Amino acid sequence: CSSMSGSPAVVMRLVASAYAVAEKAGTIVRKVLHSGELGIVEKTGANDLQTLADRLAQQSICASLSKRFPKITIIGEEDLPSEEIQEDLIETGQSEEILQRSCPPEYSQLKEEEIVVWVDPIDGTKEYTEGLLDNVTVLIGIAYGGRAIAGVINQPFYNYKLGAGTQLGRTMWGMLGLGAFGFQLQEVPGDRRIVTTTRSHSNKLVTDCVDSMEPHEVVRVGGAGNKIIQLVEGKASAYVFASPGCKKWDTCAPEAILHAVGGKLTDMHGNAYRYDANVKHMNSAGVLATLRNHEYYVSRVPQSVLQALKSD
Repeated sequence: CSSMSGSPAVVMRLVASAYAVAEKAGTIVRKVLHSGELGIVEKTGANDLQTLADRLAQQSICASLSKRFPKITIIGEEDLPSEEIQEDLIETGQSEEILQRSCPPEYSQLKEEEIVVWVDPIDGTKEYTEGLLDNVTVLIGIAYGGRAIAGVINQPFYNYKLGAGTQLGRTMWGMLGLGAFGFQLQEVPGDRRIVTTTRSHSNKLVTDCVDSMEPHEVVRVGGAGNKIIQLVEGKASAYVFASPGCKKWDTCAPEAILHAVGGKLTDMHGNAYRYDANVKHMNSAGVLATLRNHEYYVSRVPQSVLQALKSD
């Protein structure tokens, strides 16, 4: 996957950087919490928050990646004023392990300007402010030709309940054609249907849709990244959210990791979302994600949901 000079392909260098940058963002998120000064601002209401950690983490991610890859398009959740970024927010490291991997041939010739990076500096901000720390993730998704092809998820507080002396946080990554790494892939045992859904954005349509899947169990947690982690670690069989609300930066990285291990993320109609630079940000037709048996779940979506949520 090298260019003529023998150096790794652009996309592999980008994923290797995104890995180090996501770790740096995770450190920032932990530091802000530790300082006790979260600096909470309401954006559109009490369920739509921004903290100092969202702001600093996004500045760090965007500045670090655009410094090394000036021609990629980066789209982040937070609208931030363009200002001089503190030098200590810039991460220049790269994951050696990722640089060593050979690039899938279909991506070996990608140019910076063909790549779009979708960034959610803190997915699960509300949970972060409420101390539900295992729900929190940092998401960096990489798209080409409108498809999510690679993603990095950092979980800053992974293991936080184990107390002092534990290694806090972890980073997972995946790429189509390579697989996904940094976790143990597991499926929900047997034919149990465990549905994971929203914790704070529920309504009748959302609950009706969950019920129609005939789940044996329903799990309500925050964060889209967190719910996809549940799918790949065998804690849930489907993520069902029959509502607009999720945005492209919530789903790009998790979708890439899920697809890299054979899972699927679509809207409620079973249609894929696109991640081109010019798409609208809202995933208006809901999110349906599974590790296996996607067709079963699509087939159970009630007519009322299909009518209410039109595909883009």
